[in-house]
Amino acid sequence: MLASMENRAEAAPGIEPDAAVIADYLRANPSFLTTRPELYRVLTPPQRVHGEVLADHMSAMVRVERAHAAALRDRAAEVLNAGRAAAAVAERVHEAALALIAAADTAECVTNELPHLLGIDAAALCCETFRPRWRTLPPGAVAMLMRGRGVISRDRPADAVVLHAEAALLAERDVLVRLAGPVPALLALVSRDPAALPALQATAAFTFLGRVVGTLVGRE
Repeated sequence: MLASMENRAEAAPGIEPDAAVIADYLRANPSFLTTRPELYRVLTPPQRVHGEVLADHMSAMVRVERAHAAALRDRAAEVLNAGRAAAAVAERVHEAALALIAAADTAECVTNELPHLLGIDAAALCCETFRPRWRTLPPGAVAMLMRGRGVISRDRPADAVVLHAEAALLAERDVLVRLAGPVPALLALVSRDPAALPALQATAAFTFLGRVVGTLVGRE
């Protein structure tokens, strides 16, 4: 191997042995860069363009950089839109919290006022024991649904009828928020528009809403 590298170095004066090996490989595999365009992002373009081959390589490097820049722009737009959605949800949750605090009956406020305030289709309180105006869940249902998490988001949930009753047909997405207390309970929100419940970007806001509801329910 050493002798082979020395021979290559002699054949190409001024080129390091490793560079000679790479140069030989590229000569033997002229389509190497064509099938690996991502490498153009780490290559330094020539100072001057001489001939069509170098011009083609520089053009390829420009195309890769433009594609990379476009991907970055798309990602930035996604992050910005997600931030706006989270901010909108936080504002709605704030209004909902104020309405809950002022309400005489928490369950009634959740059912009748929260959907409008949050811009969703329905909201309900659910627990594993009977309570007026609450949906009753079988024992162990809350633990099975939440699996130790405080907030979960689901698309087209299979158990929508149990949690959302007549609003089940609208359940493109729901958000379940666990409520603190001696009896397993949760707040169930549902919407036909997934954008109205961006749980991944608004987990903190829904967690806050759950704490408000749990505190108020515990005082009744």
